[in-house]
Amino acid sequence: MIKVIPMMKLVTNLPFLLLLACSLHMNDMIHAQTTQDSCSSNTNLANFNGRISFDVSSLNCFSVWTSEDFILRYSQAGPSLWSFVLSTPNTNSYIGMGFSPNGGMVGSSAVVGWVGRDGTTSMRRYFLGGQTPSQVLVDQGDLQIVGNTSTIFVDSSRIYMAFQLVTDQPRQRLVYSVGDSNNLPPSTPSYRLTQHRSQIAIRMNYATGQSSQTKAPYSNLKRAHGILNMMAWGILIPIGAMVARYLKHLDPLWFYVHSGVQSLGFILGLAGVIAGFVLDDRLDARVGKHKGLGISILVLGCLQVLALLVRPSIDAKTRQYWNWYHHSVGRLMILFAIVNIFYGIHLAKAGTSWNVGYGVVLGIYAITIVILEIKMLRKK
Repeated sequence: MIKVIPMMKLVTNLPFLLLLACSLHMNDMIHAQTTQDSCSSNTNLANFNGRISFDVSSLNCFSVWTSEDFILRYSQAGPSLWSFVLSTPNTNSYIGMGFSPNGGMVGSSAVVGWVGRDGTTSMRRYFLGGQTPSQVLVDQGDLQIVGNTSTIFVDSSRIYMAFQLVTDQPRQRLVYSVGDSNNLPPSTPSYRLTQHRSQIAIRMNYATGQSSQTKAPYSNLKRAHGILNMMAWGILIPIGAMVARYLKHLDPLWFYVHSGVQSLGFILGLAGVIAGFVLDDRLDARVGKHKGLGISILVLGCLQVLALLVRPSIDAKTRQYWNWYHHSVGRLMILFAIVNIFYGIHLAKAGTSWNVGYGVVLGIYAITIVILEIKMLRKK
């Protein structure tokens, strides 16, 4: 028999019910706060049921990647032995910690761990030999990890990756990465890593625990390479072409402006391509398509310079063929340049702001060309 509670009794006990609900909610909040890892929460790693085999009582704790909530604990356990515990949120993707000789991801040796879709955990060494997945080599690198000390587990929605490293002094340049949760975790037999979702490079002072974010190697040269080529081939050269097409009524001013703008663009573009060759030599980057397009653009630019030197007179019979050649090569060069600029922005992971910025420039060009073409048609 179902017992019916009178409405008046429910109303009378309503304050008590509200107080009970608030108390339960506060308990949940307190529990969530106590289980969330941080250096100030005094998380006791020793209570993880012996899942970490080495002494963790005297580990230093520092937040090394705030935006991704990466927490690193470490200490020197012996004359040539260092203990590390990396704690991160479990985002259903891999996490990586690399020791780099130059601050870049390429050339570093890393420890990578992940949790599989079935809940199983795995942790392996990698040598980051290049920027493509095929160049990231599993079970290689110069890290000497004590095998029976490495472990990875999940607790309270966080991944804990622990290991001991045999070295007199760990490298101070560290790189951290987190994989894309939309991709499957690495699996046998290749254990190949997919492209990381985000990464950061820092310089670590193990004595003081201070860390600072560092720029990628040759970042200034990379920026100069991109800006020079964008300004030269993607902005100045198209402006020079527009001057030649739409300002011929300002003869001979248009010719001098056209020649001056194109010459400046070619010089800046040549400097940008040289910077690209220097980067290719120093970083050993695998950017064959970008490099091939850049060389093609430079060759077309050189052909334009040679064409200027052998330009026939206006009344010569071959002038129309020269005009056809000069215009076709110039348009092809501009097309290749636009494609390669966007591709270079993609390779550099410069962000959407660069794509939007250059897209706005092209939009202004397109609107200007349409307006000037309409004016030319009306005059004809």
